[in-house]
Amino acid sequence: MVFKKMLGAFGVGGPSVDAVLSNPSTRPGLMLGGQVNLTGGSHDVEIDHITVGLVTRVEMEGAEEEYDALVEFHRVGVTGGLQLREGQHLSLPFQVPVPWETPVTDLYGQHLHGMTMGLRTEVAIRGAVDKGDLDPVYVHPLPVQERILEAFGRLGFRFKGADLERGHIAGLQQTLPFYQEIEYYAAPQYAHGAAEVELTFVANEHGVDVVLEFDKRGGLFTGGHDSFGRYHAAHADADRVDWAAQVDTWVRQALDGYQSLHAGHGYAPPAQGYGAPGYGHAAYGHPGGHYKEEHHHERHGGPGMGAVAAGVVGGAALGFAGGMVADEVFDSFGDDEGGDEEA
Repeated sequence: MVFKKMLGAFGVGGPSVDAVLSNPSTRPGLMLGGQVNLTGGSHDVEIDHITVGLVTRVEMEGAEEEYDALVEFHRVGVTGGLQLREGQHLSLPFQVPVPWETPVTDLYGQHLHGMTMGLRTEVAIRGAVDKGDLDPVYVHPLPVQERILEAFGRLGFRFKGADLERGHIAGLQQTLPFYQEIEYYAAPQYAHGAAEVELTFVANEHGVDVVLEFDKRGGLFTGGHDSFGRYHAAHADADRVDWAAQVDTWVRQALDGYQSLHAGHGYAPPAQGYGAPGYGHAAYGHPGGHYKEEHHHERHGGPGMGAVAAGVVGGAALGFAGGMVADEVFDSFGDDEGGDEEA
């Protein structure tokens, strides 16, 4: 899209820029390709640099309140010094490697409520920097992530929403300054132990670490403390595992371990998973401690688009039905592009 702010940044008669993605749909670990189309204005200009960056909205913890901020978490240079002559047209190709930890925004044509992702083109001319409009990017899950999300739907979990939290998860290696939480209402068979569950993926080139956090609010245990499970799934196992059975095992391990711990009986680590070393490790919340480094907060508001009957509909077993128009989703970026933070 042509920058709405270009004339304001570089004056009347300045150049126009249009970033065009070859395909706005991608997955973590893939390349996001496209081209930056430049059209010279009424006079020659010296371009210092052009970059493209992936931008998303992250929930931040302020001193007195929580707020959302735009964060650019990955940037690639398109060109360095360049002269753009009056009326000249140039097309500059680019390739952006999508980080493995990039959060998921879409599944089976359905948009995850609460997620926004875009590609922003930045142009610097004579020291003046213009951060232009954002082009939407749709990040689909890796195969193993997709199978796990399907399993949650098949087990009866109801999708509540998704967001990005600033911070890191203890014990995991992360390259991005935030992590995604995909929130579900607990399926009936687990409701005795948890009201809600938050699912986090931390992927790399070998596989995906899966973190489950179970909200005990209104449960049977005192103190309202959360319980946690952490597991690993290899990319190669995406089509080798009964993921509904595996996710059921993970959930029950975490909840049963929590009950044993708080019943005063101690806890023996669960058996390993289906053979992968380290698979099935679980950790449990306790008074005075928290598995995630960032302090969690109670979320308010209704269930959003995901509070619908769970199940498999046409293979899309995420636990929600209905989608959101892409342009409406992207409008949630608003007009505050200038106040974003660098990763």
